[in-house]
Amino acid sequence: MQHSERHRSGRIGWLRAAVLGADDGILSTASLVVGVAAAGSTRHQIALAGVAGLVAGALSMAAGEYVSVSSQADTEKADLTTERRELATQRPAEEKELADIYVQRGLDPELARTVAVQLMAHDALAAHARDELGITEQMTARPLQAAAASAATFAIGAALPLLVAILAPLNQISLMVSGASLVCLATLGALAARTGGASPWLGGGRVAFWGAIAMAVTAIIGKLFGTAIS
Repeated sequence: MQHSERHRSGRIGWLRAAVLGADDGILSTASLVVGVAAAGSTRHQIALAGVAGLVAGALSMAAGEYVSVSSQADTEKADLTTERRELATQRPAEEKELADIYVQRGLDPELARTVAVQLMAHDALAAHARDELGITEQMTARPLQAAAASAATFAIGAALPLLVAILAPLNQISLMVSGASLVCLATLGALAARTGGASPWLGGGRVAFWGAIAMAVTAIIGKLFGTAIS
């Protein structure tokens, strides 16, 4: 009987970028809208602030994620280049190094050496990348993918509070944007936690808690500055 397993580690790269983008899109735009609305602004001013936040945030997320993941990719390439050079010039030492890693993981020295020799005969660089450097195909940094995921999910997340702000009665914008955003943040946190194999209740509650604090703080600031200006 075939044994089938499903692992979630391959989702970490895109899942992290997507969840971060959507969460930041909802929270930052909702907080901005709530703060501007609390200051007594007109609907046009609120919508303008929301659109500006959406565009600027999506571009910022894309740029930040691309730079961050590119740095990781550069480090991985440099490590692989060094490993490739060492395999070409110091193969016996590299073979012993790989065998020592397997000994530390529980194999006896003779078996560890046999495993190291066979794996290096098959693909020496891949064996050292995986077991010495911790670099695998599933976990390899992909800057463009991460940047696109962050920008797209930020824009999608930001569109929700912006749409509510446009449709809600002017005197209820803060309340309706906050409520809708908290529901979406909790749902997003729960889905992300479930996808990653964690408790959806914990994930949803954690995101909603910090979202509520952020929106409350911006509402207070908006109210104070709006009162002071008027």
